[in-house]
Amino acid sequence: MNRPMAENPLTRHLREVDETYAEHFGHAAGFGLRMIGGGLACLVHAVCPWLFANTGSETVRRLSGTLLKRADRPNWERHPII
Repeated sequence: MNRPMAENPLTRHLREVDETYAEHFGHAAGFGLRMIGGGLACLVHAVCPWLFANTGSETVRRLSGTLLKRADRPNWERHPII
């Protein structure tokens, strides 16, 4: 019996987002670092409310805007015109 191999989840995801591994690494790592920075600012703000009063919400707003732009990019393989 000659069954096709299961598709590699890494290459499938990279193809879905139309990025190389290096491009994806840069975007994901940058996003993660900004999330960590915003989270740390929120923790400091919890203890000292006068510090980083808007940093957490601004971080979320910027990251959300970035995600929405990426999600709006046409991806005809995943969403073909019928």
